[in-house]
Amino acid sequence: QVQLVESGGGLVQPGGSLRLSCAASGSIFSINTMGWFRQVPGKERELVAARSSVGSTAYVDSVKGRFTISRDNAKNTVYLQMNSLKAEDTAVYYCYYINRDRSWQIGDVRYWGQGTLVTVSS
Repeated sequence: QVQLVESGGGLVQPGGSLRLSCAASGSIFSINTMGWFRQVPGKERELVAARSSVGSTAYVDSVKGRFTISRDNAKNTVYLQMNSLKAEDTAVYYCYYINRDRSWQIGDVRYWGQGTLVTVSS
């Protein structure tokens, strides 16, 4: 079992920044992928960004150049630095964990965080 605890969501104005954190605990494999999906009501959950413990990364096109995902493998923690936020980034952001490298298919996700709300509004 793996437990994920997220923090860092909130309300921010357009153009502002937020940093999300997600700490994993439990049965952590040395090779794994952690990242973030997001979801708005009425839409499917979509991948935002992911990074494996050996450096493989993925970003959805809409956040490239604005969001950066990083990790502290010693702490089993992944971070999502979100800059130049837009109203369309408003969503619940869910951290995830998979016991494999380069894994960012939603159907493969077994472990999810509780979700943190990011609201971008003036």
